[in-house]
Amino acid sequence: TATAALGAGVLGHAAFATAAEATGPLIIDTHQHLWDLNKLALPWLDGVPEILKRSYRTEDYLAATQGLNVKALYMEVDVAQAQLVTEAEFIIDLAREGKSPTIGAVIGGRPHLAGFGAYVRRFQGNPLVKGVRRVLHIPETPPGFCLGDAFISGVRQLGAAGMSFDLCMRPTDLRDGAKLAELCPQTRFVLDHCGNGDVKAFRPLRAGEERPAHNASDWRRALDNFAKRPNVICKISGIAARLPEGAGAEELAPIVNQCLDAFGPDRVVFGGDWPVCLLGASLRRWVDLLGQIIASRPAAVPAARTAGEVHRLCGSTARAAGTAALREPRRFGTKRRTSVRRRTREVVLIVKNSISQPTIFP
Repeated sequence: TATAALGAGVLGHAAFATAAEATGPLIIDTHQHLWDLNKLALPWLDGVPEILKRSYRTEDYLAATQGLNVKALYMEVDVAQAQLVTEAEFIIDLAREGKSPTIGAVIGGRPHLAGFGAYVRRFQGNPLVKGVRRVLHIPETPPGFCLGDAFISGVRQLGAAGMSFDLCMRPTDLRDGAKLAELCPQTRFVLDHCGNGDVKAFRPLRAGEERPAHNASDWRRALDNFAKRPNVICKISGIAARLPEGAGAEELAPIVNQCLDAFGPDRVVFGGDWPVCLLGASLRRWVDLLGQIIASRPAAVPAARTAGEVHRLCGSTARAAGTAALREPRRFGTKRRTSVRRRTREVVLIVKNSISQPTIFP
């Protein structure tokens, strides 16, 4: 069932070490972007900071993850519609070669179009294609767009084909996404970027900052509503791109902690969102910051289960390390201190339905 398919996602207290320590254990990055502007057209790059207006290829990702043992799931990059097949075939070839960290892909697609069924069938059964995403926060997809009859029909076809659907949408449209998940119970959904929560919504505004697009209480309620849907998991990703200069883990902690509290450690996964994360932090720094937040939470995942998931899902030879001594870390954003019973130095971030089964930025 869709519910059972979600049960083995792992991101818990035991899942992280700092990047400095994590030179050997496996990280599954479920949100890797690559683009070669000599081959693909990305219309959305016209309105973004200069740092993104260049090609980002495998060699650049290898440099960004140097010292980390990473396997990655490619995430589509919202190419021009005419290039959807070109993009998909490019990344399939890259993953098939086995010479890069990329081991699979979520490809782009247009579920509302008449030809979507044929498009899905073209890639159905390919073990390297795990799902489809259609970015939903752009002008072409206004609020309510994903609840059109044709869109719902297309997403249901994904479920029938054993493929997932990634939801990347405005934080004010999260209820639409939850309704879509309700209407498509046999389709597995991944909520990208923590529902695009804005760090500014969880603290007082600073001088010169624009107001966030949502308030904290509305986002929390919408996230909790999403978490009620058993066919949805949450991807801890995207928020590093919004990190203000000089800010640290405490800036991101309210969003991460809410996602973990709402979905639980078995229904959240990690995404690097590189190179978009460079708008606020390097990929290595994002890993470090998230590690600090996770280390401040109570233990959630036994070490043996963590290592077992790595071996079963990825064929990894990673082994569970010993647990550290008891201590009482501070949870960011609170004065409460919580005891931790078990720790492991494994860095494991897995989404079962993406790996073993078939302004906001992408």
